[in-house]
Amino acid sequence: MGTMSLTLRVLARLLAYPDAELRRHLPELRSALQDERALPPARIAELESLMDRIAWAQALQAEASYVELFDRGRSTSLHLFEHVHGDSRERGPAMIDLIQTYEAAGLQFGDGELPDHLSVLLEYASTQPPAQARAFLGETSHIVNAIFAALIKRGSAYASVLGAVLDLAGVRAQAVRLEDDPALDDSWEEPAVFGGCSTAGQAKPGTPQPVQIVRNPALRSSTGARE
Repeated sequence: MGTMSLTLRVLARLLAYPDAELRRHLPELRSALQDERALPPARIAELESLMDRIAWAQALQAEASYVELFDRGRSTSLHLFEHVHGDSRERGPAMIDLIQTYEAAGLQFGDGELPDHLSVLLEYASTQPPAQARAFLGETSHIVNAIFAALIKRGSAYASVLGAVLDLAGVRAQAVRLEDDPALDDSWEEPAVFGGCSTAGQAKPGTPQPVQIVRNPALRSSTGARE
């Protein structure tokens, strides 16, 4: 199994806010994808097309489009626990578990970063051996695929990044049918069952804690994650 650490970091950076620093480093990101070749050529071409769009767009337009896409739509939120726990009381313990997992790998957070943002998960995965990184990504694949489908529905070039994450997880990206974003009260209603991050599958004290991310059934699409 080949290395994918550079590619994971490129994907993480492409999902970050498209500020001047990101635009300045786009040539380096493109080179890293080409050098590592962890993704199929067609997917790399899609990612390069996204980078071209970011580079060519006016700065304010690119930044406003990013905010509109990822910060104002629940179905396209990059905070994975929003798709799992909403605003329920389980979200806090799940965040703590995830932070402890990152800290054990030597990662530290910058100002304003939250541990369940997909870009942060990708940064963590990039620190792991390929087999472990692939397994970790596989745990999130049902949520990533739902976001991928929502981006496809909106005709967004950012869908290529989510598709690339699924490629690295060894999962086929599928554009499932999605309902419109639910009303606020319905979206954040506490799910009946939590099978996830704060209790399930915990290892013994002092050993690495597995991160399990389980989708909230109340937020599934009408057809599920697969057709």
